[in-house]
Amino acid sequence: MDKIVTLPVTGMTCANCAKTIARQAKKVDGVSQADVNYASERLTFSLDTAVATPQQVIERIENAGFGVVTGRVELPITGMTCTNCSRTITRKLNKLDGVLEADVNYANERAIVTYAAGSVEKSDLIHTIQQAGFDVVQAAEDEELEDAEAAARQAEIDHQTHRLIVGALFTIPLFILSMGRDFGLLGEWAHAPWVNYLFLALATVVQFYVGWDYYVGAYKSLRAGSANMDVLVAMGSTVAYLLSIGVMVAQRFGSDSFGHHVYFETSAVIITLIVAGKLLEARAKGQTSAAIKALIGLRPKTARVRRNGQEIEIALSDVVLGDEVVVRPGEKIPVDGTVLSGRSAVDESMLTGESLPVDKSEGDSVTGATLNGHGLITLQAEKIGRDSALAQIIKLVEQAQGSRAPIQRVVDQVSAWFVPAVIALAFVVFGIWWVVSGDFATALLRLTAVLVIACPCAMGLATPTSIMVGVGKGAENGILFKNSEALEQGHKVTAVVLDKTGTITNGKPVVTDVSMANGVDIRNLLHLAASAEFGSEHPLSKSIIDYATEQEIDLVEPTEFEAIAGHGITAQIEGQTVLVGNKRLMERERVDTASLIQEADVLQGQAKTVMWVAVDGQATGLIAVADTLKDGSHEAIQTLKAAGLEVVMLTGDNQATADAIAAEAGVSRAIGEVLPADKSGYVQKLQNEGHVVAMVGDGINDAPALAQADVGVAIGTGTDVALETADVTLMRGDLRSVPQALKLSRATIRNIRQNLGWAFGYNVALIPIAAGALAAFTFLPIYLRELHPMLAAGAMAFSSISVVTNALRLRKVKL
Repeated sequence: MDKIVTLPVTGMTCANCAKTIARQAKKVDGVSQADVNYASERLTFSLDTAVATPQQVIERIENAGFGVVTGRVELPITGMTCTNCSRTITRKLNKLDGVLEADVNYANERAIVTYAAGSVEKSDLIHTIQQAGFDVVQAAEDEELEDAEAAARQAEIDHQTHRLIVGALFTIPLFILSMGRDFGLLGEWAHAPWVNYLFLALATVVQFYVGWDYYVGAYKSLRAGSANMDVLVAMGSTVAYLLSIGVMVAQRFGSDSFGHHVYFETSAVIITLIVAGKLLEARAKGQTSAAIKALIGLRPKTARVRRNGQEIEIALSDVVLGDEVVVRPGEKIPVDGTVLSGRSAVDESMLTGESLPVDKSEGDSVTGATLNGHGLITLQAEKIGRDSALAQIIKLVEQAQGSRAPIQRVVDQVSAWFVPAVIALAFVVFGIWWVVSGDFATALLRLTAVLVIACPCAMGLATPTSIMVGVGKGAENGILFKNSEALEQGHKVTAVVLDKTGTITNGKPVVTDVSMANGVDIRNLLHLAASAEFGSEHPLSKSIIDYATEQEIDLVEPTEFEAIAGHGITAQIEGQTVLVGNKRLMERERVDTASLIQEADVLQGQAKTVMWVAVDGQATGLIAVADTLKDGSHEAIQTLKAAGLEVVMLTGDNQATADAIAAEAGVSRAIGEVLPADKSGYVQKLQNEGHVVAMVGDGINDAPALAQADVGVAIGTGTDVALETADVTLMRGDLRSVPQALKLSRATIRNIRQNLGWAFGYNVALIPIAAGALAAFTFLPIYLRELHPMLAAGAMAFSSISVVTNALRLRKVKL
């Protein structure tokens, strides 16, 4: 049985590390596919659990020199009666995403669960055990599972900070003394032999204490059969360090065969600058997942529930399905559920991006993590833990951020051979310069500069960091991308197909016009018509009743009521016979329609459904009903057209109605009388015309068309939306989110191209300069003709930081 496993991995320093980890994972029997995201530092693989366990993959990764962040929890269980019970719980727990290994001991009635940090919560484990028919004993002071991954990342940053401080303390005085001596600022004492030994002492601390991680990383990388950034740094800094020792040894025996200049400051500066760069990179990468952290931070810690007639405050993880949850004004709603009593306005902006609060009353659905307004509401818990809307959104965002974009494939191919090629090039450069110049030290410095300036990290970070920030930016605005491919594909869209009902329009009929015969009072007309419709369940009837209620018109129940199929209704209201229906009903009852026929024709020409009202045989008025445009639909369509996109509307209505709605919405091409099953055919027709098509629908009956489209967009509201239906899910029922999603896609791809352009351009331009390609151009500055390894190290450190920083600019994109 195959299981998708995701593991947070530490210790990666460049894209080659990611390739090594994926390769090592694939060597385990039972692993059919493995993918590593360097930016999010996660390994995802498909594992046949009948052949191997996740622990075997973890061991392989750790043996390759990397770390896997895991957690372990022990749960005391009640209700077991035999060993079959323990096997059942074990099987259920092992099926949970994020659980690496579960072992339930029947003898001591305990479950020991090993999990991938950040991917499963204690409440999920408890819920699974309870679903299996057992229970978990919880301590009085129930502690939350530590965020092991966050702790590990912070420990790594603290370690880098310590290295940087130590490196700076020894490198800065070494650099000042060395430069001061070179520029003749320190006097004759600086040329005494003991000064070189001082330099050696200072440099040795940096080389083998601050830089020790690079030696360890290089060793583990080479042992695993690959070469990463650690190899380049270790080689480059060691060459400068050993060359300096060689100079000192030669001078000790009276020889200048290695020259007279030592380069201890070079090796120290290389290591310290790169440590500084990696620290800044780690901090910047942490900001790329800010959206996920913000979503996780939305979860309230506790909930107030009514049990046994008492109102008590409990941990959120202790809420069970069916609990009656009390939410006071200004509090976060803890779980998904249905309002049992009370009225309030709920701020859902944190999930949908919609700034206006949404009114909620009895029977309405509410979503956990949203903010209650000024009313007290009581709700019934219906979705908790991993089943909640917030948990699904977090999971979807994490999957999208961790997925590999098609544009990344070229980078992967280059990264596979980049470091070995740089090492080979460095030795070729060394050989050429030794032959050309005859100076061993000069040739070694060229080799060092080439090794140090090469930056595989920038190439590895270019795409995934932009994807992470772009997906996170979308989530903040209620736009959920299912994967990075959808985010990439969006920028290619040339045509947008819109379903009418529920997408362009509100999807329910409302009263738009009321016309009266001469001498008829509008309130009396609505009183009689809405009262007559009181006994009907028809959607058009409900629209009239709702409209009258909004106008604060009192209604009465009819004393007699009859529904006439295909015509309308007849009812007795306060002693009067009231007819409400179509023109056929009027003709059947021989009602004279001449006074209102012209107005009825005008309304019907606007694609509105006209209902006639007659009282005691006299036509008294018309009530027009239509499915109205959503707020923002016209604006959204104009934005799409302004971007050069072709906008097409599909609807099952007749062509006249389709044309009328299209004219109101601003759609230039409308196709009517389309069955749901035929919509995919129209999408394919556009594709055959050469268009890249985005299909926007409600995510349910438009599923075939969404699947056929190059980008399927499901539009809905809150928890009603089907998160897995389409490539892109819009949490708000607002069509303006469509151009926002496409704009975000274009901005993200533009950002990726900038990053790739910089990463590749940096290496293509600076590696030849480091190799001495400009040495013959005497009119150029010396630092370009003879690029010093220290400058190379600074450039290398800046390269990665610039890529991540550029990706973070996406957070400021205005949608």
